[in-house]
Amino acid sequence: MKVSLFITCLGDIFYVNAGKAAVELLEHLGCDVDFPHAQTCCGQPAYNSGYHQETKEIAKRMIETFEDSQYVVGISGSCVYMLKEYVNLFEDGSNWRQRALALKEKTYELTQFIVHVLQVEDVGAYYNATATYHTSCHMTRLLEEREAPFTLLENVKGLTLVDLPNQQDCCGFGGTFAVKMATISEQMVQEKAENISETGANVLLGADASCLMNIGGRLTRNQEPIDVKHIAEILNSRGDS
Repeated sequence: MKVSLFITCLGDIFYVNAGKAAVELLEHLGCDVDFPHAQTCCGQPAYNSGYHQETKEIAKRMIETFEDSQYVVGISGSCVYMLKEYVNLFEDGSNWRQRALALKEKTYELTQFIVHVLQVEDVGAYYNATATYHTSCHMTRLLEEREAPFTLLENVKGLTLVDLPNQQDCCGFGGTFAVKMATISEQMVQEKAENISETGANVLLGADASCLMNIGGRLTRNQEPIDVKHIAEILNSRGDS
């Protein structure tokens, strides 16, 4: 099975290890992985700020970039959802809308792809830690993927997964929301950090790099000794943690 990795901006710049882990994990599961170098930002910041005409140009670039891919797999639920949102930028019946629809149908978030397409629930991972998992808004409410990450984490040997209080609450990032509503965003991420601390976990996991960056920054400021890791890093671990 051939997979094109959608790295995302944050994955490319801040979460390089998550991208590497995703590639190694997919190859471990028998996939042939390539990396289209023409990929750019998915356009979500512009789209959410109302710049839809500008986002169309980004969308066209990304549609062309992944047009020949069998599957497109990303390491961030919110960015994956944005690729699926491209269809709403183009008029019904247009050639670009049809091409956007083709991209939508073959694009998946990493854990979603492993569980629903590869039909694998145990990737053979081992990671000795007590962890809690943050469910990002875009992934659960828009991408509508709530089970795949937990299905995979529950089968990681050595990992104790504890429930996160009020896990459905947003961490306060929300892309441009954190910039436009900084004071409110700060209070939201502080509440999220306190809930994480309450679990007693020594590792925070997530499948959305933007959320991990936001929460990780707050945990650091709070001087909380909690590691923040992308789920791909755990699923790719074979006992070297």
